[in-house]
Amino acid sequence: MQAMRHHHSDPADEDDFPEPPSKSSRKREMQALQDLGEQLVALSPERLKKVPLPESLYEAIRAAQGFKMEARRRQLQYIGKLMRKIDPEPIQAQLDIFAGNSAVEVAKMHRLERLREQLLEDEQVIGTIAETWPEADLQYLRTLRRNALKEREAARPPKSFREIFRVLRELQEASDAAAEAEAERAADEDATEQGSNP
Repeated sequence: MQAMRHHHSDPADEDDFPEPPSKSSRKREMQALQDLGEQLVALSPERLKKVPLPESLYEAIRAAQGFKMEARRRQLQYIGKLMRKIDPEPIQAQLDIFAGNSAVEVAKMHRLERLREQLLEDEQVIGTIAETWPEADLQYLRTLRRNALKEREAARPPKSFREIFRVLRELQEASDAAAEAEAERAADEDATEQGSNP
């Protein structure tokens, strides 16, 4: 085996020793990067901002989020190509953190679904929403509630029903982001105080 190594005089060959990656392993790698790209495209804008991405990749992902069908598929291939030029590890690590939070996220989603049901059953629940999220557009939620009830009665597609959930989720995400920013600021202040105390 050692004799064979001497046979390679070209240093470029050394990198590929004992053999270059097979076509199928390259294909698997490409597919893995594209899958990673798809996971990124599926993220909310708030979460996407937390992932360490080069500007060009971030822009490509934001563009893909607005595409449909064939255009989206082509954009995902382009994202896969861009990802070949970067280290996917930090991205994967951040996605793993999100996945670790998934039990918490799922519980949150269920809570919002229950709140939506309660709102449809009783308009007074608007008061609870106003207390939880003072910035909520209550007039819009009342309109959505009326429309959602009409949709149910007429067995129409649940557009307003879904829109209520989207509104509640955005309110929840905004308050989560504010709480996170507050926690970070408090941690920074603690660190500054500790730094100034000799």
